[in-house]
Amino acid sequence: MLRHLKDKDLLAVCAGFRPSLDQAGDPLAATKIALRSLARRHRELGPEIDELDELTAPRTQETNPALTELNGVGPDVAGQLLVTAGDTPDRLRSEAAFAMLCGVAPLPASSGRTHRHRLNRGDDRAANAALYRIVLCRLRWDQRTKQYMERRTKEGLSKKEIIRCLKRFVAREIYHVLTITKATAAAPSHLAATA
Repeated sequence: MLRHLKDKDLLAVCAGFRPSLDQAGDPLAATKIALRSLARRHRELGPEIDELDELTAPRTQETNPALTELNGVGPDVAGQLLVTAGDTPDRLRSEAAFAMLCGVAPLPASSGRTHRHRLNRGDDRAANAALYRIVLCRLRWDQRTKQYMERRTKEGLSKKEIIRCLKRFVAREIYHVLTITKATAAAPSHLAATA
């Protein structure tokens, strides 16, 4: 009944459910109560998310404009990556260290004659989720990423393995943007201190 509806219509229908609360033991009524609650909560969170984005966007733009200009990086993703990187660039010794910090460094999972890697389940999961959102955006709108996906699929890699590789590429790009910007921002104050 609801499967064919678009998101906006689905939310309106679910928010308008009027199940009888005395029939909460009935699975259909309980499902309608849950859907109504979720739809109403979604409706309330939408403006709150927009308000927080308005607050976050100028701060991330001010902190690292190059990061916010990357394809697929919005204010929420940029904010998370800036929090993960922190104020100390010394933590980011190399792009491999940043990849490990974000949980996208490939871990060997080979057995016998099979040589492959698996997803890293450790480290900063929020940063990993931010990289995942960037990859999803690029898979949808970036032509180079689409071509990469097609090529790697023809080579026999699964979608999960391709996304793992793409997250590692994105982490490499983010690392360079973070470290170059930090180095550029730190250079004038360093030169002023030595003069």
